[in-house]
Amino acid sequence: QAATGAVTARTVAQAAATVAARGYSGRPVTFNFQDVPVRTVLQLIAEESNLNVVASDTVQGSVTLRLVNVPWDQALDIVLRAKGLDKRRDGGVIWVAPQPELAKFEQEKEDARIALEEREGLVTEYIQINYHNAEAIFKALTEAKGIGNNGNSGSGGANGGQRENGFLSQRGMIVADERTNTLMISDIPKKIAQMRELIAVIDRPVGKVLIEGRIVIASDTFARDLGAKFGIQGRRIGDRTQAIGGSLDGNSSIINNGIVTNQGLNVNLPAKTYTESPAGAIAYTLLGANFSLDVELSAMQEEGRGEVVSNPRIVTANQREGVIKQGKEIGYVTISGGGGAGGAPTANVQFKEVLLELKVTPTITQDNRVFLNMNVKKDEVDRMLEVTDFGTVPIINRREINTAVLVDDGQTVVIGGVYEFNDRSSVAKVPFLGDVPFLGNLFKKRGRAKD
Repeated sequence: QAATGAVTARTVAQAAATVAARGYSGRPVTFNFQDVPVRTVLQLIAEESNLNVVASDTVQGSVTLRLVNVPWDQALDIVLRAKGLDKRRDGGVIWVAPQPELAKFEQEKEDARIALEEREGLVTEYIQINYHNAEAIFKALTEAKGIGNNGNSGSGGANGGQRENGFLSQRGMIVADERTNTLMISDIPKKIAQMRELIAVIDRPVGKVLIEGRIVIASDTFARDLGAKFGIQGRRIGDRTQAIGGSLDGNSSIINNGIVTNQGLNVNLPAKTYTESPAGAIAYTLLGANFSLDVELSAMQEEGRGEVVSNPRIVTANQREGVIKQGKEIGYVTISGGGGAGGAPTANVQFKEVLLELKVTPTITQDNRVFLNMNVKKDEVDRMLEVTDFGTVPIINRREINTAVLVDDGQTVVIGGVYEFNDRSSVAKVPFLGDVPFLGNLFKKRGRAKD
């Protein structure tokens, strides 16, 4: 629409749809106009909003509209968009003009500002970086606006870049010296002050975090064994000598030497399935001239509880990875060579790390909580495996967790664990005899273990 043309109800409806998604908070107004001059509508809106409205001389034309309970700022936007106008607000004054006129004014204002800066003398400031890295700040300030490719490097690890826009003026330049961790900035005083303020926000001490971990390996064991030893020996001398015992060697001894103890057992099932040796036993021996009866009952119950606590702790800066390790390296031999070509095999010693390790990267949030990205590892040597002709190699038990968690300051949190349960039962018995009620206990042994 031209600035001098009439605005129909349809045009106003289209403008209203365009600005409907915006948020408005002005006092509701109601307008119902037919071919009313735009300048008159602007004057009415100024009275409703208690603001001063200045209209350019080029604001002309009339408008037809009907608005009911519409915020005054929304009504103003509808009228301006329908007439191809725009506004600028400065305090309590609103300036209304055609969009090209406002754009031209702002461009001339920006050109004047740039011309003034170009005539202003340059100053040079040296800013010492205390808590950050000057190279990193230089890179962030230059690459953020797509500049730095036309920079140059000097001796001593200095890097420079000529800016055309962004943080510095067209003539501004920034140089980073790695050795002294200093930034050199050359620009007009206004830009220098802005850069100082920006760097002060970046170059500040980072928070430190103390992380303490507890790795608990707990074990609870229970074992019970019941067993029996049973032996009968006998000898009969006559036309045919007869002997009974627990073994052929024992029978030969009975025939030659008579009845003595420890000549072999018919049933030898002591309580040693899950325990090392019986804690209690009772034995009975009946010995005659040509007869011997040996009975031994043994029992063992074993309970154990163990706990291994590892307590690594580390202090690290905000968003910096901290690592602490403790452990040893286990050596073992590997063999190479000795193939079909007739080469002799070569022994090589290699080492495997067995470590307690805590690796964590903390991030302090705005509400003083800590986000932890952590890896905890606890290795231990289970046993050494014997390899014929090549020595031993270690078998290593590994426990590791890799997780991320958000915690409060001073809070303790359980991040994970593994529960293992092993329940074993066993019965060893003499066939048939072990199934006899009551007396069958003399011909069997029982064991049970829980870990």
